[in-house]
Amino acid sequence: MSTKSDFYNSLTAQAVALCEGEPNRLAKLANLSALLNLALDDINWVGFYLREQDSLVLGPFQGKPACMRLPLGKGVCSAAVTTGTIQRVANVHEFSGHIACDGASNSEIVLPLSDGEHVWGVLDIDSPSFDRFDEQDEAGLRLWLAAVSPLL
Repeated sequence: MSTKSDFYNSLTAQAVALCEGEPNRLAKLANLSALLNLALDDINWVGFYLREQDSLVLGPFQGKPACMRLPLGKGVCSAAVTTGTIQRVANVHEFSGHIACDGASNSEIVLPLSDGEHVWGVLDIDSPSFDRFDEQDEAGLRLWLAAVSPLL
């Protein structure tokens, strides 16, 4: 039986292969959201929000229709942007200022996308289960993002 580490290593290799040779960021983000949606179990939304001045605008995603614009200063995605750190939330209903785009989402992990100087967007993954994302998921997604970011 493979481990979560093996799973994320394989997922990272697939993501890198999808991105290599394609110059268009939007096309790569679209395929990456599709890959994550197919590979991750127990999620109900995965996608990207892209920074535009004082808000995050909906980018490529998989799932139900979502909030199209999130203001910076409120919510889990905003916290990832303003702190530049991964936000792993076991129960979104207990997160001060949480923006509920889908009431079925109960936990969330958000990873900031950075060019090294500025956070230009986030990867947002939601689950209908409480405490869906553990330390191994966070570590695996951190490595996934580290491998994919230079290609975006």
